[in-house]
Amino acid sequence: MELKFREIDMPHTIIIAEIGENHIGNTEIAKMLIEKAAEAGADYVKFQSYRPENFRRDDPEYNWFKKVSLSDEAHFMLKKHAEKHGVKFLSSPFGLERAKFLCEKLELKEIKIASGVMLNFSVLDYVNEHAKIVFLSTGMATIEEIKMALSHLNKIEKCYILHCVTQYPCKDEEANLSAITTLQKEFPDYEIGYSDHTTGYLAPIVAVSLGAKVIEKHFTFDKNAKEGTDHILSVEPEELKEMIEHIRKVEILLGKPMKAPTEGEEKIINFVRQRFVE
Repeated sequence: MELKFREIDMPHTIIIAEIGENHIGNTEIAKMLIEKAAEAGADYVKFQSYRPENFRRDDPEYNWFKKVSLSDEAHFMLKKHAEKHGVKFLSSPFGLERAKFLCEKLELKEIKIASGVMLNFSVLDYVNEHAKIVFLSTGMATIEEIKMALSHLNKIEKCYILHCVTQYPCKDEEANLSAITTLQKEFPDYEIGYSDHTTGYLAPIVAVSLGAKVIEKHFTFDKNAKEGTDHILSVEPEELKEMIEHIRKVEILLGKPMKAPTEGEEKIINFVRQRFVE
């Protein structure tokens, strides 16, 4: 039986709204952002899981990380709030203890690995034994380093490789979205995504047109907020909604990589081919 274009389901790009530190240490803001992300159509809301002791005391942002560190109780509360609003809770562990907390206490089976943790093999090896799905950001990494990380995630049922540039914000000329195509060729058995640090939301839309299956975009209540460094490269609620709407339209426009008559073409094919005479 000939495969018809209209019988193929349209793709669904996974959208991760990266709340990260943009809650500025206020769980009420975090809850509000979860609600807004769900309303916009995100699939996941993503946070960061670390303790102050995960950072060097001489780190210039140590006091900031201490302020925005989420307690265990906050994790449970925000996960429950996300589930209540129909969006999945996701987080990045910045140390083995936090990885154990997310997998064993919070019972997460889906984990985000941040670029800075990509070569932390103790975290990767633990996640490899306890998670089912991993989103692996690859900022600062070479192809060989990505292969090395994947060798420690060989039991994961589904691992998404996310192109990422670790600049906050990332200049347009450094986004290098063509790397998505390179990753697709280098890792044909994996689905490739994109974790975005540019301003605005054009880059994620272009990434989807290049075949990205996952988009992670920072999300905030106010791009001009004074506390924190990620607001400027984030999208606000209305922009997140617009970005997702554009991505869903791109999915429809892209269709599937096959050439066959559409349902509309089948209705007119004989007429069009026979309407002209010699």
